[in-house]
Amino acid sequence: MKILVTGGLGFIGSNFILKLLHDSDEYQIINVDAELYGSNIKNVSKIKDSSNYEFVKGNITNKRLMEELISKCDAVINFAAESFVDRSIADPNSFLVSNIRGTFTILDIITKQKKRLVQISTDEVFGSLKSGTANEKSALNPSSPYAATKAAAELLINSYSKTYNTDVIITRCTNNYGPRQYPEKLIPKTIILAKQNKKIPIYGKGTNIRDWIYVDDHCDGVLTAFLKGKSGESYNFSGNNEINNFVIVKKILELINKSEDLIEFVEDRPGHDFRYSMSSEKISKELGWKPKVNFEKGIQDTIKWYLDHEDHWKDSPSSIFNPTPWKNSKKI
Repeated sequence: MKILVTGGLGFIGSNFILKLLHDSDEYQIINVDAELYGSNIKNVSKIKDSSNYEFVKGNITNKRLMEELISKCDAVINFAAESFVDRSIADPNSFLVSNIRGTFTILDIITKQKKRLVQISTDEVFGSLKSGTANEKSALNPSSPYAATKAAAELLINSYSKTYNTDVIITRCTNNYGPRQYPEKLIPKTIILAKQNKKIPIYGKGTNIRDWIYVDDHCDGVLTAFLKGKSGESYNFSGNNEINNFVIVKKILELINKSEDLIEFVEDRPGHDFRYSMSSEKISKELGWKPKVNFEKGIQDTIKWYLDHEDHWKDSPSSIFNPTPWKNSKKI
């Protein structure tokens, strides 16, 4: 089976490709990535010469290119997206282009070519929850420009499913962590700054709550939904461990023997959602997926990977460690 993976130089996309090619020789992968912010060619260096792997530099908004690539494949798994909330506050336009226009380009082509699309979405489409847990039938209520563009993509996909009977599946996950994540995100940023004995910024009081899922578990879920999922359905993946940001940072500092004096509370970002929570009961009951990696093991493995792979992140721009990046916002 030949699969087109978009955004395969990013964090989750690269882990997904590595999983597929490691677990089975029945898959052939074409990876299309624009090599923009957050992409890292080093993420797939171990498979660059594999006969089952091909890399194409390109943007998912390029209709001619996407028509050509999709025609060669049996299905598309769309990881490509602008994905950092802080940057969506600073520059919403790039998120609209990638996350809405890019998704539409793929969606229109797979409808005409009669291929399957798996769209990778996020728990952030449900917005902040004071209580309870979101499921696949919960209302979309995004807060940030990033979340709004992902919700818009979902609505567009659902419309194509109903109007054109397009073969589509939507998956949503809670906060991912693990190897190869871009250092702007909380966990890798904390590990890197702690290693360098630099101040670690935490928004507000650090009480914002997220559920964390190890990236390998998420990739297992995406593959399960792709192979067994029903067209027109959506599936949620969660790690079943809601933890606040302050506890996460303290845990990392404890594991690498660094002082909590490195913690620095900074001005909260605009519209910061307090709590995300999602149930993965549906995919567990219907398709048999469950997370395998508990947070204690996952965070230890993640820390070890970053400490052992300094070459992966040492050239990252210093701007990503800006404690309040949205203050460079472009005027709208």
